Amino acid sequence: MTENPKLTKKSFMSDQEIKWCPGCGDYAILAATQSAMAKIGVPPHEVCVVSGIGCSSRFPYYVSTYGMHSIHGRAPAVASGVKLQNPDLSVWIITGDGDGLSIGGNHLAHILRRNLDVNIILFNNEIYGLTKGQYSPTSQPGTTTKSSPFGSFDRPFSPAKFALGSGASFFARTIDTDPKHMMEVFMKAAAHKGTSLIEVFQNCIIFNDGVHNDFTDRKIRDENTVRVTEGEPLIFGADKDKGLTLNGFDFETVAPDHKDLIVHDPSNKNLASLLCNLDGSNGPIPLGVIQQVEASIYEEELFSQIKAQKDQKGPGKMSELLMSGNTWEVN
Repeated sequence: MTENPKLTKKSFMSDQEIKWCPGCGDYAILAATQSAMAKIGVPPHEVCVVSGIGCSSRFPYYVSTYGMHSIHGRAPAVASGVKLQNPDLSVWIITGDGDGLSIGGNHLAHILRRNLDVNIILFNNEIYGLTKGQYSPTSQPGTTTKSSPFGSFDRPFSPAKFALGSGASFFARTIDTDPKHMMEVFMKAAAHKGTSLIEVFQNCIIFNDGVHNDFTDRKIRDENTVRVTEGEPLIFGADKDKGLTLNGFDFETVAPDHKDLIVHDPSNKNLASLLCNLDGSNGPIPLGVIQQVEASIYEEELFSQIKAQKDQKGPGKMSELLMSGNTWEVN
């Protein structure tokens, strides 16, 4: 027997040239994912990365795992097939705010409610980057683009509220300018049993540069974000000089030694819903695992049902199935 080689970031790096725009946030997400996968410890041949269409969806080419670059919005459907036929694979879905929440919104909702044991990374840059800068389902009102030259008046999706409304058992948020935090979130997602959705605030330097600056710029992000950690009070600020408490159903900023500081509990669905209302204008944006609850795993339920039928009726024969019910003879 030979000892299994130690996995490193390089173990998950492919030999393909990376073709993203210089300065794109996708590079940081790719590097953090590769490093996280090495720490998770599942070897590359036991990992499959599935993507849809978009800049982020080039991801499978850049990791040395199994991969499928599928069709627009349908990565959750393709990944469901992959997982059900290969339940021992670690399956990761890569999507964007356009791919996942526009044409793929229906597919994303159903994989979340079904709760297959897969991980989804949603790159949110609030723009269509691959097709050259049209407004997306997460673009803010007033966004001026090629498809909204006088400003978008659509109300945007909140990926967080979409996830919770679809019954997600795990939702987290992180940012492309904090590799350490991204790695921590990805590792927590991988450890969760069920569908994990991670929203990443990602910068498109060409078509929507700086859209997340208030929450990602290293100089000011600590004043505008709160890192949520299970069992710890909600304290934020560059000097950790602010805390959060509830005044009715609204958050209130108080001193960090306030007696009623909120202690984060990701299993509390009511708290998660309230946290998802924070958008920067009414309090700091929460980063980290916002909701994590236990729920039945889709593939486990499916395989259990199949086994029960086999135990009751036997394995069955295809010839008997084809000849069951009404048949016709065609001359």
